[in-house]
Amino acid sequence: MSNCAVVGINWGDEGKGRMVDLLSQEYDIVVRFQGGGNAGHTVINDKGKFALHLLPSGIVRDGVVNILGNGVALDPESLLKEMGEVSERGVAITPDNLKISDRASLLLPWHRDLDELEEMRLADKKFGSTKQGIAPFYSDKFQKKTILAGELFYPEHLKEHLRDLAEWKNLTLTKVYNSKAYTEDMLDKWVTDFGEKIRPFVCDTGTYLKDASAAGRKIMFEAQLGSLRDIDYGIHPFTTSSNTMAAYAPIGSGFPGAKIDTVLGIVKAYSTCVGEGPFVSEMFGPEADKLREEGNEYGAKTGRPRRVGALDIVATRYGVEVQAATEIALTKLDVLSYMDKIPICTKYKVDGKETTRFPFPAALNDSEPVIEYMKGWKCDISKIKKWEDLPAAARDYVEFIEKAIECPITYVSVGAERDSIIYRKVK
Repeated sequence: MSNCAVVGINWGDEGKGRMVDLLSQEYDIVVRFQGGGNAGHTVINDKGKFALHLLPSGIVRDGVVNILGNGVALDPESLLKEMGEVSERGVAITPDNLKISDRASLLLPWHRDLDELEEMRLADKKFGSTKQGIAPFYSDKFQKKTILAGELFYPEHLKEHLRDLAEWKNLTLTKVYNSKAYTEDMLDKWVTDFGEKIRPFVCDTGTYLKDASAAGRKIMFEAQLGSLRDIDYGIHPFTTSSNTMAAYAPIGSGFPGAKIDTVLGIVKAYSTCVGEGPFVSEMFGPEADKLREEGNEYGAKTGRPRRVGALDIVATRYGVEVQAATEIALTKLDVLSYMDKIPICTKYKVDGKETTRFPFPAALNDSEPVIEYMKGWKCDISKIKKWEDLPAAARDYVEFIEKAIECPITYVSVGAERDSIIYRKVK
């Protein structure tokens, strides 16, 4: 048996969705184990282009069972909308190929309200939230103030539980933020409109995964965002509110006894960052504008422009380390084809001294990038399928990264489409 976790090595938006979509042909089950609908995984294949947010990226692959684990911030409203959009594109979604953990907590409408209200209060000190309610949701989860999806099967219990939570939550909404209160009728309508519609998909996914593993079925664990957005190991406080690490995959999937054999870390051939927070290798001005346009770097969820920069070796090596990555997929190498010379951030300068170690978050704002340049290849590589057919300069760039981050690069993506990939055997 060979289970695999697909994780982001940097700030997120590395191209995890396209790799899950590609590799899901080798797996029976794909599990989202953390995060919510606040980021997107873009998938392009023979069925079209899909911007997925909550749905696992294996959903467009026939014969694959997709699971939303207990670690996910399950927003029924957003999920149903996404399911409808994907179904309209000809992808069948049924309880046979989509299963929701009965232990997943539900993201309630007041979580989105609180997210937006707090960002407004913070003003110029905001975290750059996508306002999908993720931080308030996880805060409530760890206060034991959420509804579990399995409670949808116990309507009287659910009604009373929601009433108690609303009494508590309305104090914050009305007294702290001077906002609207939620009534029992509003919550009853929400359960009818959204909760009841996801109920057919809710089941004991823990037992399902355990039995599937015992039967020899292969499981892929799909992460959201990347190492630098992890609540414990990221650029605190500019992180998400969950653990984006492969080590968390068994817990957040509902199958804590799962063994992960491969950790495939995804690294983009240059750096991008959505949201606020330190970004040492960031580019600005026309240089940044050109890279953003060439890479179409706009958020899949929000559409907002991504910050862009040189590939950050310091941050990437750190991401590989905390993820315990066993191999790397390098994505969007083709985007750099327009460059005469390619910048790489190889070190940071902190307090006047150069370092290759990723600093403590509080030191990042005062860190400066040390930039080196490599020769560009100045030709279209998007149709190349074999490693040896890449220009020498492109191979040199990949091999430089591989050596610097001390992890084998086994896949090189030269396009967003499913088959725009170079399989690379590392000696």
